Amino acid sequence: MKSRSGIYHIMWRGANGQEIFHDDRDRIKFLDIFQKYKQENELEVYAWCLMSNHVHLLLREGNESVSETMKRLAVCYVFYYNWKYKTRGHLFQDRFHSEVVEKRQYFKTVVRYIHQNPVKAGMVSQVDAWIWSSCLGYYGYDVYPSELLDTSFLFSMFSGDLTIAQESFREFNEQGNSDQCLEIDFYPMRLSDEEARLEIKKVLGSVEIAQVKSLPKVPRTELLKIVKAIEGISQRQAVRILGVSPNLIFKA
Repeated sequence: MKSRSGIYHIMWRGANGQEIFHDDRDRIKFLDIFQKYKQENELEVYAWCLMSNHVHLLLREGNESVSETMKRLAVCYVFYYNWKYKTRGHLFQDRFHSEVVEKRQYFKTVVRYIHQNPVKAGMVSQVDAWIWSSCLGYYGYDVYPSELLDTSFLFSMFSGDLTIAQESFREFNEQGNSDQCLEIDFYPMRLSDEEARLEIKKVLGSVEIAQVKSLPKVPRTELLKIVKAIEGISQRQAVRILGVSPNLIFKA
């Protein structure tokens, strides 16, 4: 659906819920690419949040369709990811999901929803504790990359006075709510390491956790595939518990 305002809320998630960012360098690379296409295509960027297995963006399309811009961004990041982790295949699940944002109140709601993602996922207790979103930029702090965020459009919805606008937005941004924007079951219940260890033991059968990394390639890979499919266990957890190389998990 074409947005009359040109503004879209966009969400990408990893294929089969897999992580698309494994460390801070991955997140920085994604933001660098995003910044590049913002400048080239004259986008306006109003909000973002990078989680481990999905991304939220709020933007106004520029001198080409938003679909084409997002395609370029995805292709560039996947090329980097496959090169870094020496893997291949799909990283993102299908194409991105999107919704049009045409009303001022819903625009504000989407910004708040994006910023509260890490809180609702249990990653942090406050929105400004997550550095991989645009929240800190609205609060007057440095955010990376420094020229990615366009704040004036949102602030104009609160006040013509910048100080008042920042204070009013912060109060709105931290309100408790039941906002649902592009809600697609992003947050499967994550297991603690101890719970994850018990679930892994169940699928390993007679094989001890400490023995997995020493197994022959074929049976090891088959077991790692089964471990990856356990709901609530991240790939990073599996690496930590099994003591195997991250690449073995990623490629399984």
